[in-house]
Amino acid sequence: MKSQNYLKLPLLAFFSIIFMNSCVSNKEIAYFQGLDTIQQQANASKNSLEIKPNDLLTISVSAYNMEAAMPFNLPVVGMSNGGGMDALRVSGTPQLQSYLVDSDGNIEFPQLGSLKVEGLNTQELASNLKEKISEYVQQPIVNVRLVNFQVSVLGEVNRPGTFTIPDEYLSLPKALGLAGDLSIYGQRSNVLVMREDNGAKVHGYLDLSNANVINSPFYYLQQNDVVYVEPNGAQKQAANYNRNASVYISVASVLISLIVLIAR
Repeated sequence: MKSQNYLKLPLLAFFSIIFMNSCVSNKEIAYFQGLDTIQQQANASKNSLEIKPNDLLTISVSAYNMEAAMPFNLPVVGMSNGGGMDALRVSGTPQLQSYLVDSDGNIEFPQLGSLKVEGLNTQELASNLKEKISEYVQQPIVNVRLVNFQVSVLGEVNRPGTFTIPDEYLSLPKALGLAGDLSIYGQRSNVLVMREDNGAKVHGYLDLSNANVINSPFYYLQQNDVVYVEPNGAQKQAANYNRNASVYISVASVLISLIVLIAR
C-alpha cells in the first residue's frame, strides 16, 4: 500500500504542474485594459491615408451637364459585336478605371495632363481637381477612391491572409477581426506592424492589452502594412518539444500502470 502511495505522489505532482501551467490570467488575454483612464490624443485620431507611388486611384467626374464632364473621365475601350475595323470602339461613358501613381508621385489626367498627387489624401486630391475642372465645367462633382488599400495579417491568428479594404480607415483591431482575431496562442502584448514610409521600412510593436495603444501611430493601418502576431511563450515552448514526446509519455504511462499492478 505504501508503494502505491509513493507512486501516486509523483503523478499528482505532475498533473498539478500541468494544470497550473494551463491557467492563463485575464491580464494576459484581455484587450484595452485601463481604457477609462486613457485620453485619446488629437493627432492620433487623424488618420487620412496619403497617396503614394504605385497606388491605384479611381477618379470619376460628374456634373449637371454630363456631356461637359465626359472629357475629364477615362474612356472605355471595349469590343463591339461586329468585326473588322469596328472591332474596337471608344465610349465616353464615365467609368471607374484606375490611375497608376508613377514613381515620381504623378498621374496623367485627361485634359489636365500630369498632376502631382503624392502626399495628398483622397479628399485633398478631389478638392484640387474640382478647383481645376471648375474652369471648364460648372459645379463639377469629383470622387476619388484608393483601390489598392490592402493589409496582410500573419502569425498566430485564426485566418491569416491579405485583405482588401473598401474604405480608407482601418484600425489594428479591425484588421485582426478580419483575420478571425488572435488565436489563444497569440502574443497580445507584442503585435508587430511593419510599413513603408518614404521608401524606408519602419515598424512598431503594440501592446493590445494596454488601452494606450490607441495613441500609437501604428494603431491605424496604411496601405500595404503587414501585421505579425508572434506566438506566446507557451506556444514557443511547445514548438521545442520533441515530436515523439507523446509516444514517450504513453509508454511511460503504461510502465507506471504495470508497476502499480505489480506492486499490488
